[in-house]
Amino acid sequence: MFQSLSDRLQNIFSKLKGHGKLSPSDVDEAMREIRLALLEADVNFKVVKNFVNKIKERAVGAEVLESLTPSQQVIKIVNEEMTALLGSTESKLLYASQPPTVVMLVGLQGSGKTTATAKLAHLARNQGKHPLLIAADIYRPAAIDQLIALGEENNLPVYHMDEKPEKIVETGLKEATKRALDVVIVDTAGRLHIDENMMDELVRLKKLARPHQILLVVDSMTGQDAVNLAKSFQDKLDFDGIILTKLDGDARGGAALSIREVTGRPIKFISLGEKINSLEVFHPDRMASRILGMGDVLTLIEKAQAASDSQQAEELERKIRKSEFTFEDFLSQMRQLKKMGPISQIIKMLPGMPSASGMKNLNVSDKDMVRIEAIIESMTPEERIKPAIIKGSRRERIAKGSGTSVRDVNQLLAQFNQTKKMMKKMLGMSKKMGRKGTFPF
Repeated sequence: MFQSLSDRLQNIFSKLKGHGKLSPSDVDEAMREIRLALLEADVNFKVVKNFVNKIKERAVGAEVLESLTPSQQVIKIVNEEMTALLGSTESKLLYASQPPTVVMLVGLQGSGKTTATAKLAHLARNQGKHPLLIAADIYRPAAIDQLIALGEENNLPVYHMDEKPEKIVETGLKEATKRALDVVIVDTAGRLHIDENMMDELVRLKKLARPHQILLVVDSMTGQDAVNLAKSFQDKLDFDGIILTKLDGDARGGAALSIREVTGRPIKFISLGEKINSLEVFHPDRMASRILGMGDVLTLIEKAQAASDSQQAEELERKIRKSEFTFEDFLSQMRQLKKMGPISQIIKMLPGMPSASGMKNLNVSDKDMVRIEAIIESMTPEERIKPAIIKGSRRERIAKGSGTSVRDVNQLLAQFNQTKKMMKKMLGMSKKMGRKGTFPF
């Protein structure tokens, strides 16, 4: 996520840290490089201009240039201005005092709207709500079938019927009231492009459903096209917030950094994968911290709390403290990590870890998990407890028994050691923050 932009900005900051004192020309050079990095990331030109001007105005003041650590002051300013650009404060989904809360999702085909509908319902259910999904996209082939399948797979009720969208929504709302369901999420039809028929239908549905919130779903990987789309929807429909999808595959970040400034509407949620639990509340300060390579410990701890229980965390902490962490524990914790998301994303939430030696390419897929389990099961009980004894001949035997190569065994041993380092680092962070029982692995 935003890897190319993040790498560019971190390189700029590294150069700044190489200076003892900063001169106005040093600041000018840094601002020029930041401007280029943002433009290459497909951030809106006007947004870039205003953003850089604000940073420069603050960075050339006496508070920075005469500071003992001017480079850190500049980085602090960039972090604050980027947080402001992204929205300053989180913008959660608001629930109506008189249920049901009606949320209407709009957007183009291919943006991930139908999947986002199910993800949002899953998130609402985790917050103690009882959602109903209304399948009102009658135009895209298999759209209704897709929502029904998602509902069945995740035990979410879906209302559908062979009628026009207005009738489907009208009767769906009555069904929600009848069943005492307190959140209704309407999946509306998208198009390959914005047209009058599409907008007219959405306006009619808005008038009929009287939604408490309209959320625009946009594909973050389309960059400025996503921003232009949002502006068009804002002009014609006046939506309340934005869901950015496919953010995990967006290396640039142009849409995320531009869309709020251009539309005046907040990013409410971001989608970081295909799984039903991959929709997250958008925190501008945490996102800015991730982009600037400062990590995101709060989100990591929240993910950990959702993936494990306090008793497991305390037992694991005890083992790590006493150096009793084994390959059995390693396999168990790798499975817990999978619940939290791709390990490559988890690594990036740890301050300083993405650039640490050996961590950049650490990633484990479902296929890797099968191989890891086979290798561990080919170890003797003693080898699982004392990995240090696994030398040449033992590695050959384990590789043969697991149907893998010695190289695979070597890689697993290296990952085991890297994971232990990462866990110790995270344990220290949790303790510094005063969070007991929240160790995430």
